[in-house]
Amino acid sequence: MTELIRDTVLGHFLHLVTRKKVLLYEEEKNPELWRKYVHKEKSANLAMHGQTAAPDNEKEEGQGPDDSPTRSPSSGSTVVDENQQINEVSGKRVDPEKGKDVHVVDWWGPDDPENPRNWSRFKRCFVTFEICFLTFSVYIGSAIYTAGIQDVVRVFGVSQVAATLGLTLFVLGYALGPMIWAPMSEIPQIGRNPVYIGTLAVFVIFQVPTALATNFGMLLAFRFLTGFIGSPSLATGGASIGDMYSPSKRTYGLAVWGIGAVSGPTLGPLVGGFAAQHRGWTWTIWELMWLSGFCLVLLIIFLPETSSANILYRRARRLRKLTGNDKLISEPELQGQDMTSKDIIMMSLVRPFTLSFLEPICFCLNMYIALIYGLLYIWFESFPIVFSGIYGFNLGLEGLAFLGIFIGVFVVLPPFVWHQHKYIEPKFNENGELKPEWRLPPSFVGAFAIPICLFWFGWSSRASVHWIVPIIGSGWFSIGAFLLFNSVLNYLSDAYPEYAASVLAGNDFFRSCFGAGFPLFARAMYDYLGVGWASSTLAFISIAFIPIPFVLFKYGESIRKKSKNARHDL
Repeated sequence: MTELIRDTVLGHFLHLVTRKKVLLYEEEKNPELWRKYVHKEKSANLAMHGQTAAPDNEKEEGQGPDDSPTRSPSSGSTVVDENQQINEVSGKRVDPEKGKDVHVVDWWGPDDPENPRNWSRFKRCFVTFEICFLTFSVYIGSAIYTAGIQDVVRVFGVSQVAATLGLTLFVLGYALGPMIWAPMSEIPQIGRNPVYIGTLAVFVIFQVPTALATNFGMLLAFRFLTGFIGSPSLATGGASIGDMYSPSKRTYGLAVWGIGAVSGPTLGPLVGGFAAQHRGWTWTIWELMWLSGFCLVLLIIFLPETSSANILYRRARRLRKLTGNDKLISEPELQGQDMTSKDIIMMSLVRPFTLSFLEPICFCLNMYIALIYGLLYIWFESFPIVFSGIYGFNLGLEGLAFLGIFIGVFVVLPPFVWHQHKYIEPKFNENGELKPEWRLPPSFVGAFAIPICLFWFGWSSRASVHWIVPIIGSGWFSIGAFLLFNSVLNYLSDAYPEYAASVLAGNDFFRSCFGAGFPLFARAMYDYLGVGWASSTLAFISIAFIPIPFVLFKYGESIRKKSKNARHDL
């Protein structure tokens, strides 16, 4: 428990106010441990070559040039040129042109307990639950509003489409926010926790003016701002999972995280339905504030930092302060020193867009996931048409209809985990690496599940058919969405490991834009075409996308090798 709390916001606060008398790190107990944390090989490479990795020609030869200080043949003592600079921890000569005389602070070994991938199973599972709960607490904010749309129409005297803007602007905030928050969480000096906690605190506070909005414009403005502020967990949550799990186990963590991502939108109408029915639309916002407020308190007390770059940065900073040795520096700091302002702007603002539009793999998969996401938000408009208009459900019972989508996730989860364990894990090589295309087979099933769902739901939604039938049909959607999301996000992370944060941020931008736009025309489409043909139209569109995962499975490797950004060695 001490190790869990020490790296949380509460732990840092207690450490500060007690003047470092509680929750001490090992190096604070014994500053002489600093040598234990210095990576000699990386320090030597920096001294000789100016980079932490040895040049490729030396890796192939198995040895580098003899840069050790010369020894006198008669006495055996070290002969050092007065102008020759020696790196203390490695004993290597510092190249006067490109070398750097620094001591690289790293993990003390493969079993360093502060490395998130070495945390105990309980700690990793608990932190995964926290990330999942954070995602749920924010994601529910989009759908919980839909239960009060009719009351918004009545209170503010606006049209149905205008009232729907409260949903779409919130989701549009999801799209734009990660373009700033996701790259910020990758900066070693910041890390993930300040982004999570800071934005969630503002998210909670902004629910107050949203619920107390005195006019429609004020409501829309704060709905957009809350979506924008609350978005980090939606794009960065997967990165936090990746911090804690090796590539072979990451898919299980993402699967659990996916439950939170699906549960939010599907349980939103249920959580908000009965409240909106009896107390009006404002109570849906108050419920969101209470839920996210509880999540904020939980994370302040129990969420440790998962970014290895930030953990190493703070370790190096502590060691510099304890020892007075300014040569102690972490590898993430070194990388930051070499980055110009242009590099930072390219990484945070330009790269997500260039990868999304110029990389064929990214563009096709982003469009596919965006379609699935858009379909989910269309249902927030189609469910009232079906279950209130056809079956006569009240607002509270209408929310229960979404349970079919929710239950579908738990139906597909066990066979997905079994397939990963039995067929995918054995394909990882001795270095823990997998050919990215092997992430795609589950999407073969998911691609067909989406049109099955849409045809089933569309043509079974009629008074002569029991209401449970379209609800069962809707469960196919979560089966398809779950398999597609897990396959695509893992595939993109493996195919573009150096640019994973930018690729995933771009994917989030695409899908959130579609999620924001689709509800605006959903009601008109369903009113004009009818439930059966409107759903069938969407099903035919989803059928057109089915070949994408099959084509990438067969030709993805050759496409990757033609890209200058994708991985070529697998």
